[in-house]
Amino acid sequence: QVQLVESGGGLVQAGGSLRLSCEASGTIFSINVMGWYRQAPGKQRELVASITRGGSTNYADSVKGRATISRDNAKNTVYLQMNSLKPEDTAVYYCNILLNNRYAYWGQGTQVTVSS
Repeated sequence: QVQLVESGGGLVQAGGSLRLSCEASGTIFSINVMGWYRQAPGKQRELVASITRGGSTNYADSVKGRATISRDNAKNTVYLQMNSLKPEDTAVYYCNILLNNRYAYWGQGTQVTVSS
């Protein structure tokens, strides 16, 4: 059983910053990829950023230059630092991990609201 616990969401003004965290717990041998997705009302869930165990990162074009994803392998935790937030960043943000290159797990989601 694997659980993901997200934190750090909330209400922030445009131009502000926030840091999301997601800790994985349970029976974990190797987390290959950790990432953040988001889903705005009426839209499909989309990838925001991902990071491999070795540290290779991938970002959505919409957040490049404003977001930084990082991970602490010892703590099974992934972070997403987002700066210069825009109202269009408003969404529910979901943590996602891939275990053993086979099993994917999702967090429960954390709301991020950016006011203009």
